Amino acid sequence: MKHLASRGLAAIAIMLSLTVAAPARAGTTAVPGVDEIVSSPNITQVGHLDNKTGGPFAAENSYNTDWAFRGHYAFSGNYNGFTVYDISNPRDPKIATQVLCPGSQNDLSIHGDLLFLATDSQRSDDSCASVAVPGTAPAETPRWEGIKVFDVKDPLNPRYVAAVKTDCGSHTETLVPGKGRDKSVYLYVSSYNLSGASVPNCALPHDKISIVKVPLRNPAAAAVVATPVLFPDGGYEGDEDSSPTTGCHDITAYPQRDIAAGACMGDGALFDISNPVAPKVITTVRDTTNFAFWHSATFNNAGTKVVFTDELGGGGGATCNPTVGPDRGADAIYDITGKGKRLTLQFRSYFKIPRENAATENCVAHNGSLIPVPGRDVMVQAWYQGGISIWDFTDSRKPVEIAYWERGPLSTERLILGGSWSAYWYNGYVYSSDIQKGLDVLKVDDRRLRGADWFRTRQFNAQTQENFFTW
Repeated sequence: MKHLASRGLAAIAIMLSLTVAAPARAGTTAVPGVDEIVSSPNITQVGHLDNKTGGPFAAENSYNTDWAFRGHYAFSGNYNGFTVYDISNPRDPKIATQVLCPGSQNDLSIHGDLLFLATDSQRSDDSCASVAVPGTAPAETPRWEGIKVFDVKDPLNPRYVAAVKTDCGSHTETLVPGKGRDKSVYLYVSSYNLSGASVPNCALPHDKISIVKVPLRNPAAAAVVATPVLFPDGGYEGDEDSSPTTGCHDITAYPQRDIAAGACMGDGALFDISNPVAPKVITTVRDTTNFAFWHSATFNNAGTKVVFTDELGGGGGATCNPTVGPDRGADAIYDITGKGKRLTLQFRSYFKIPRENAATENCVAHNGSLIPVPGRDVMVQAWYQGGISIWDFTDSRKPVEIAYWERGPLSTERLILGGSWSAYWYNGYVYSSDIQKGLDVLKVDDRRLRGADWFRTRQFNAQTQENFFTW
């Protein structure tokens, strides 16, 4: 998300043009009432915990964001820091601790005892006591944004160990483990500039990513080791309906297959990451008809497909309505065809939730993950106030929804940014990070997911995919 913040002027314009929607859902079913939960019969909320009952995360603009998981703990980002949940009993989750460390949007990943926090707003310094630096501040004003590293060996007492400044900050970050004897992890830092002009710490053109190397034996030595330019021709120039390419919004890596997929604002891309510090673009695709903002990507388990998402309206618009239609603000399914350096991405179909949302509900395709169903391609996905959808794309041309769960609007008077930011499958349950409500835990009972509960993993980052048969 976060085109709503400092560098999101173009996306705000798109968002404002999309906030008028019909008040009723498709068919004859009315929009749920405020906070009313509705779902298909095969999915049940089994746990919930509000992390905004007081303290630094209570404010409406203290948004809950993305997830990372390790063992019996779930780590949830927030614009003011992060929450550590004890999920040893998924039906009775508890807050283990909260860490106050402000910075948009605090996207996170985890590897062993290290947690990586992405800051994408200019701060006075790299400490957790920093303050925001306004865009009007003189150019010589000290600014910091980038990656923070925490030691979470004791999840109840995270310890801040390092910080790395990156150009344009870190909107998202993707963890790529080192190979063989390389006892390091690499963070692909995605960031962008939609302002149309160079600003301090974010000069145009910005057609690159930053790669941060973190030596596992000495994480305090973390540093930027490469800034590869992914789009030497500048990428898509944009138009009145679509964002230009000025960097990437998000990258999903599949290290076991040496590939990654980039959602790069105006372009979708497939990368060769066999050398983790020198990713190479294999092929790119554009959709100038229906995609406004290439937001994120998910491979199927076989690594033969990619689902790209279009975050039309920047996450703040009501786009799940007949005016916008079924092909915008949706997922696009691409088959990966060819071999080696001749891989190509072939469009097959779109998928969008079939329910209509109210004009006060921000709704668009957002973060999700595969569900480990043997022999099938199934994922769970967040749609902000459109709720959570579980859908099957085994047939790339005919995706089918299996289950859904959602709350009614936060308000019938005004659009409040809310809903599920990220919904991921972890060890038999769906965990949803609700922007305003905190943690939701869901259980799915459907024969089409048979076998998924068998798979267990000790660690999970949605943007670092692993073949679930090796879990």
